[in-house]
Amino acid sequence: MAKKNEIDDTLINVEEAYSKTEQYIENNKKPITIIVTALVVIVFGYLGYTRFYLAPLEEEAQESMYKAQEYFEADNYQQALNGDGVNAGFLEIMEDFGGTKAANLAHYYAGISYLNTGDYNAAITELDEFSSNDEVLAAISKGAIGDAFMEKGQTKDAYDYYVKAINARDNSVTTPIYLKKAAIAAEELGEFNKALKHYQTIKEKYPKSQLALDIDKYIAFASAKTQ
Repeated sequence: MAKKNEIDDTLINVEEAYSKTEQYIENNKKPITIIVTALVVIVFGYLGYTRFYLAPLEEEAQESMYKAQEYFEADNYQQALNGDGVNAGFLEIMEDFGGTKAANLAHYYAGISYLNTGDYNAAITELDEFSSNDEVLAAISKGAIGDAFMEKGQTKDAYDYYVKAINARDNSVTTPIYLKKAAIAAEELGEFNKALKHYQTIKEKYPKSQLALDIDKYIAFASAKTQ
């Protein structure tokens, strides 16, 4: 009997809660309708924006960037940046197609182009705007900022970005490169313990890397400086 009473009480509580919910909805019908309508508009608006605006824009941006990439590959960095009067350069692509993946990639290309033409401040600005989950580009973009700071004589900043490049992705292609660059920067800063650690990491974690072939002499030098 007690069990039946418990079930009845539960049913009563559920009914009361349901009744209160109905009452709340009835009392707030207008604001709830407005909220639901707004959510529907937002969702369909986003889908429409993505499908009918962003997707065609992305395709157009990719097509527009083809010639600039050709100039970049040919080391013709000025035309890669500024275009040739007929075809757009990376700077124009960033301006005309902001928000697209192509514009994001254009920041990378522009940054590397500026780095190669000696405009290190512009290189840092453009590379800092670039973001990627790519296994290689994520590291290279940070490492290139390190290179720009190194060229500017800002060794501490360069070291910090080389470390960011090391931490961006762990792979046998880029990581040994930036470990060595970080070690060299650390040596210039007089921080030979850090340099030694980076050299040893190359030897221990990337023994098949090209940079590991003569790493022992760097380890010996840094080790002697720590004593």
